[in-house]
Amino acid sequence: MTLIDMLKLDLIVGGGGILSHAPRRVQSMLMMVDACEPLGVTRLSVDSIFMMPHLGVLSTIDEKAATDVFVRDCMVYLGTCIAPIGQGKDGERCVDYIITFPDGRVEKGSLAFGDLRLIPLAADQKASIVIQPAKQVNLGAGAGVAVTREVQGGVVGLLLDGRGRPLQLPTDHNLRVAALMKWHSAVGLYPSE
Repeated sequence: MTLIDMLKLDLIVGGGGILSHAPRRVQSMLMMVDACEPLGVTRLSVDSIFMMPHLGVLSTIDEKAATDVFVRDCMVYLGTCIAPIGQGKDGERCVDYIITFPDGRVEKGSLAFGDLRLIPLAADQKASIVIQPAKQVNLGAGAGVAVTREVQGGVVGLLLDGRGRPLQLPTDHNLRVAALMKWHSAVGLYPSE
């Protein structure tokens, strides 16, 4: 039993020094995805200057001022994570997707189990995505049932997470390191330059 139904969350806000001060926003996003394991389609943001605790105190005096400061000066939208629920063998088809961008451009693709894919989508942009999961995969509407959603971009973009839920790392040390390196490379977590 869990206290929170992760499928019902449409926004996760991260706070704390580690997330606020990570050298790259994609690092904050991946830490949140790995720690919270969002399910289905979830938008992620971070308190960029670690002000939530202080604004919580201010909200007891002036709720509107605290909200305005938080939304205007603190909240950085990282993007949207699409995380299918289910497991499969690495390389097997997890989902097929069709993304329609604001400029009318259409991108079609397939995401395999074990893959992460980062698609640029700016903070001020929304796109429409149709996701057809494999028969054992659920995006919140039931196993194998297609989902159509509007997704919001962010400073990182749209993250397609085919690593499965619950997230399971390989138990073998060499395989675990290889998987982590593959995922880090896929999203540019640690640039080579």
